[in-house]
Amino acid sequence: MENKSIITAERYHDISCGHRVHGHESKCKYLHGHNYRFHFTIIGDLDSIGRVIDFGVIKSKLCVWLEDNYDHKFLIWKNDPLMISLNQISPESLYICEFNPTAENIAKHFTENIAPMQLEGTGTELIKCTIEETRKCKASYEIKY
Repeated sequence: MENKSIITAERYHDISCGHRVHGHESKCKYLHGHNYRFHFTIIGDLDSIGRVIDFGVIKSKLCVWLEDNYDHKFLIWKNDPLMISLNQISPESLYICEFNPTAENIAKHFTENIAPMQLEGTGTELIKCTIEETRKCKASYEIKY
């Protein structure tokens, strides 16, 4: 078996936002929020300095996107029956998702849809996004090669 090595750059970012999991059988079906921690794992070839990507670039490309789009917003699925009412009350506070906003779905969406757009031109790729909802609970989405 051949060893395959990769080198990564990793950074995390904290935001606060709300959500509800439509169809959840327990208390996550209610409107609530978390102090989320997003962990990013990025691969790429080393540059002439010896970096996969500068940590400041991760901040400007991924962390700032989170600040601008999710931080202090309420993530709600477009098919959630509460979306219409919440949108009438406070549309500026919503981030309307194409998916039910579980930590797993958020991680998958961020890895597959947001990061490729944000990292375009850097020669790097987000291969893993881990989202901590609490210190005890987290979910990850990872691209395997």
